[in-house]
Amino acid sequence: MKNRTTEGRVSLTDKVALIIATGLGVGYFPWAPGTVGSFLGILLILLLSRLKLIGGSRLLFHFLVVMMITGIGIWAASRAEIIFKRKDPPQVVVDEIVGQLLTFGLIFRNPRFVLLLMGFLFFRLFDIIKPFPIRRLERVPVGFGIVLDDLAAGFYASLIIFAVHLYWPI
Repeated sequence: MKNRTTEGRVSLTDKVALIIATGLGVGYFPWAPGTVGSFLGILLILLLSRLKLIGGSRLLFHFLVVMMITGIGIWAASRAEIIFKRKDPPQVVVDEIVGQLLTFGLIFRNPRFVLLLMGFLFFRLFDIIKPFPIRRLERVPVGFGIVLDDLAAGFYASLIIFAVHLYWPI
């Protein structure tokens, strides 16, 4: 089954993949699209944190959202690599969105501005410097590598944010 027509037009499947992979188009931002994608992740966290869920259902729902976006994001990022004819194209920001969501997985309920800012900055730092094993995860083929390295950066950032949340009540 072909995903593109012979005239070079992008198929509906590819259009959907690009909408998802580019975070509703924010990946086309001319400067620092990954940072803009991370900011979109923060907006999604704020939206999700307002849901009226109680106890463990809040945490479960948050991780289900992370898993769902991860799965769809891997598919969309894989398609985007083919469409852009480039490994890990800068326009793909769904990985930043899901990594940022994971950053706040343990303090999902009503995160304060200072924690949001710290999580945003720590996530971006780990995503840019790529400490072990993030650089290796980036090399995993297709969309898996695009998304897995940001999930690892989000995990590292979540550990710091969780510790700050526990030991330094803001």
